[in-house]
Amino acid sequence: MGEYQTPKDRAYTDMLIRSASKEAAAFLNLKHTAERKDGVIPVKYRELMSVAVALTTQCAYCIESHINNAVQAGATREEIAETVFIAAAIRAGGAVGNGLLAMRLFEEASTSNS
Repeated sequence: MGEYQTPKDRAYTDMLIRSASKEAAAFLNLKHTAERKDGVIPVKYRELMSVAVALTTQCAYCIESHINNAVQAGATREEIAETVFIAAAIRAGGAVGNGLLAMRLFEEASTSNS
C-alpha cells in the first residue's frame, strides 16, 4: 500500500454514509449542531475550538475543513498559530495528568507484589 490517507479517500464518503445510514445521520446531525451559526459562541471561536480538537485527534480531514471554515469566519494566521500551541499545551497536560494515574498504579502494583 502506497499511502494510507489521501484526499482521494473522500470518494468513499457516500459509500460510508450509505453503509451505516442511521449512525451517519446521527453523526452528521451532531456535526451540524456543533457547527451551527446561531449559537451563543461566535462561529470563529467555534471553528478555532474545532481546529484545536482536530489537531489533538490528528484528523487531517478535520484540520483542513476547520481551517477553511475558520478562515471564512475571519480567523487570522496569528489566531491559528496560537490555537496550535494551546492545543499542544493541553495535549501535553493530558499526558501529565495520566502520568499521575501511572504513578499511583505503579505504587499499587509495587505494594501488592511485595
